[in-house]
Amino acid sequence: MRPVLPQWSGTLAVKAAVFIAVMCCALAALLGVLVHVQVTNQTVGQARDQALQRLTQATERYEAGDTLWQGAGVDPPELPRELRDLAVAGDRGTMVADRAGRPTMWAAGPVDGERALAVAVDYSQQARTIAGLDRAILWSSGLAIGATLLVGAFAVTRVTRRLHTTALVARRISAGDLDARVNDPRTGPRTKAGPPDEVAAVAAALDSMAASLQGKLLAEQRFTADVAHELRTPLTGLHAAAELLPPGRPTELVRDRVAALRTLTEDLLEISRLDTGRERVELDTEQLGPLAERAVRAAGSDTEVRVVRDVAVETDRRRLERVLGNLVANAHKHGRGPVVLTVDGPVVTVRDHGDGFPEYLVAHGPQRFRTEGGTRGHGLGLTIARGQAEVLGARLEFANAPDGGAVATLELAVE
Repeated sequence: MRPVLPQWSGTLAVKAAVFIAVMCCALAALLGVLVHVQVTNQTVGQARDQALQRLTQATERYEAGDTLWQGAGVDPPELPRELRDLAVAGDRGTMVADRAGRPTMWAAGPVDGERALAVAVDYSQQARTIAGLDRAILWSSGLAIGATLLVGAFAVTRVTRRLHTTALVARRISAGDLDARVNDPRTGPRTKAGPPDEVAAVAAALDSMAASLQGKLLAEQRFTADVAHELRTPLTGLHAAAELLPPGRPTELVRDRVAALRTLTEDLLEISRLDTGRERVELDTEQLGPLAERAVRAAGSDTEVRVVRDVAVETDRRRLERVLGNLVANAHKHGRGPVVLTVDGPVVTVRDHGDGFPEYLVAHGPQRFRTEGGTRGHGLGLTIARGQAEVLGARLEFANAPDGGAVATLELAVE
């Protein structure tokens, strides 16, 4: 089973720090081993040459019948067995071993047949030199790794901070703040902060995308507002003319289409006002249960209202009734009964038993002038409901019930 790593381990800073640490440790280990091997070979070689030289002098004294000095002797008991066997076999050799608790360089050679003449040279100083070198390598490697990590962390943190800023701006743009920009100091061919890099390229691309998206949305909003305003005047005249027509079925059809067109125009005007972001709420304290019942009665539909837990909320009554009325109307128009509106504290749900919301709506929210599956409508009712909910500071979500049907959930803010 693959282990589950903590969330912080996936950040770029941690990954870069781990990579730098591993590479520093590997490089320090490689250099340390090379220095250790080189100095050790040189030190051991010098001690071996010294021991062999003294062995030659001891052999000459022994063959001349002179007395051997201290540290030289024939078959001394401390002589390592491997070195004695080598000397008895007729070869000369050296070996580092302990003698009375001190490191000693032994040199031995053959004398008098199966006997070995050995010389012991104190190796303590060389051993201390190698040990000191190893400690120096460890300390210097630790300091080098620490300094490299600090410098690397500083450099990586600067990059990750810029990436984090870019991500924050991207989230602000996705949340609707189209004025958000990264404005990375390295954006551009020549900047005081330094030459442009990959992070600056990403930031520049995001700023360019945001500016293009903002321009397109503003053009769409202006078009919607202009069309709605231009339609009001001819619609007023058309409505007045329809009222003068003689009674009959054709007149009823004309008046019905004029009313539908007038409703569409009013919806477009409301959306254009919501798009500007300058709507202001008129707050008052309202009991949510009775307010929901009034909204259902105003919608003129057969909707069951269930009040599980009533609560007083500070809200704009007109806007909240508009939201609930649109949700109930959408449930009756595009779903199937029974339609139930439930009040449970500050949470209001509208549930029908139809085919449910389209997948795009559940995933991305309502979109104006988009419908699927031959559904009649313009997608403006739910768009207005979400826009008015945002003005109220409420959260409106759309989902499908497991046993079928669409569920719209409005969660109001409470003190």
